[in-house]
Amino acid sequence: MDEQAKWEYINKLDEELLIGNIILSEWSTFLIRDAETAFCKGANLAVILVAVAGIESHLRFEYYSDPSEKKHRLYDLIENAPVPHDLKEDLHKLRQYRNKWVHVEDPNDDEELLNKPEYVEEELEDMARFAIRLLLQTIYLEQGT
Repeated sequence: MDEQAKWEYINKLDEELLIGNIILSEWSTFLIRDAETAFCKGANLAVILVAVAGIESHLRFEYYSDPSEKKHRLYDLIENAPVPHDLKEDLHKLRQYRNKWVHVEDPNDDEELLNKPEYVEEELEDMARFAIRLLLQTIYLEQGT
């Protein structure tokens, strides 16, 4: 997909998922905009990292207003949020994929990056598309009319 097609993809997701109105924190708004821009510019790893940050920010804003609850890990935020089970499973899948990139266990284990960079790039592109969809699904859960 070229940049224009990616913006159209985001617009189609908005049309599909947004049927009312939503309230977002400024943090969430900033992160969402940055994730969308990174997606359209092809910065796939950045999309995944920022989309997860946007999801985390929004879950904290929407469901955890008590300051003592704001210290939960992302895993706990997802598990305890009143979101559909299938979305929880997808959010955990994205979280685990993000963790693979954020918490590199062995930086010397780079054979796949060296020998199959096209596979890694394709996987990142697929996960970036998945991350944008999950980000928008998450922020559009609680809609007013």
